[in-house]
Amino acid sequence: MQKSVVSPRGALAQLTPYTPGKPIWEVQQELGLKRVIKLASNENPLGPSPKALEAVQASIADSHRYPDAHAAVLKNTIAGVHRLQPENVVAGNGADELIKLISEAYLDAGDEIVIPSPTFSEYEFGARLMGTNVISVPLGEGFEYDVQNILQALTPRTKLIYLCSPNNPTGTCLRRDQLVQLLEAVPPGILIIFDAAYSHYADEPDYSDGIEFVQKGCPLLVLQTCSKIYGLAGLRVGYALAPAAVVAAIEKVREPFNVNALAQAAAAAALNDSEHVQASRACVAAGREQLYGIFDRLKLSYTRSSGNFILVRAGERAGEVYESLLHAGIIVRGGAGWGLPDYLRVSVGTEEENRLLGEVLNTILQQH
Repeated sequence: MQKSVVSPRGALAQLTPYTPGKPIWEVQQELGLKRVIKLASNENPLGPSPKALEAVQASIADSHRYPDAHAAVLKNTIAGVHRLQPENVVAGNGADELIKLISEAYLDAGDEIVIPSPTFSEYEFGARLMGTNVISVPLGEGFEYDVQNILQALTPRTKLIYLCSPNNPTGTCLRRDQLVQLLEAVPPGILIIFDAAYSHYADEPDYSDGIEFVQKGCPLLVLQTCSKIYGLAGLRVGYALAPAAVVAAIEKVREPFNVNALAQAAAAAALNDSEHVQASRACVAAGREQLYGIFDRLKLSYTRSSGNFILVRAGERAGEVYESLLHAGIIVRGGAGWGLPDYLRVSVGTEEENRLLGEVLNTILQQH
């Protein structure tokens, strides 16, 4: 019998799967290490919200039941926290799923999206999946946003503009006045997506997380996640805030039960855990300064960050430094995937983790 293989969609040839930071267990297994420090995935160094843990414990006995397909309690909580209505909220299995749902709801083959470069790779992934063209706009000097360059990249085929602020991996922000300029200048028919996953860590006076403009009904969708400040990366909860018509379009392509019951309960509790949020902010602010001091002493240049990570330039041997850190039991992220082969992205850890990174990095650089 003749065998034939069904050909996948042509768009798949353009896809590059997301490569996450190595998990601790994998490095332990591969290298035979007992202690491994992970500073690769921008996770909360203090761990999950205690209120979220309590909510999971209280909900786990009902795990034989399907979750609420509409995540009503979670959506009502999100709406209350951000002074919006539930019809302005859509919950997702992490912000990653929401990016894919936005693509499915709005993009056709031949459309265009505009993204800064370098930035989070999932924006491009979602567009390529739909056969959409990706227009990259390089960030300016110091990895700063250039509004005029973004506006000049728009064409009649542009459907979406992605803005990540604080931007991953650079840690730089779009100023509030720049966001206002874009909202006023972008032609009708284009949706701006403002990814504010790291907004809780931004402390600049001229920063906006964009939610104020959703409250005013602007053509803006704000992405938020419970993975960072709330420490729920393993449960996968994200949400989008947008005008009701935008949410309704996304809901048409959302699968039921996309956010599991434990994740819904944990996220609803974490959103009201102000003590954990404040402690996490303080930990990251102190950790950033600690890492700046370490990099200064080691004469490594870096970009000051508004997130819980720092982009540091390790030079032409950055790949070797990454591998040496890995073999010493410290996981960071190499910059090659963003087109930054001379860079490493280092997540802010605990004071002890940051100190150990500095000691190991000092030894590695002396050897090199």
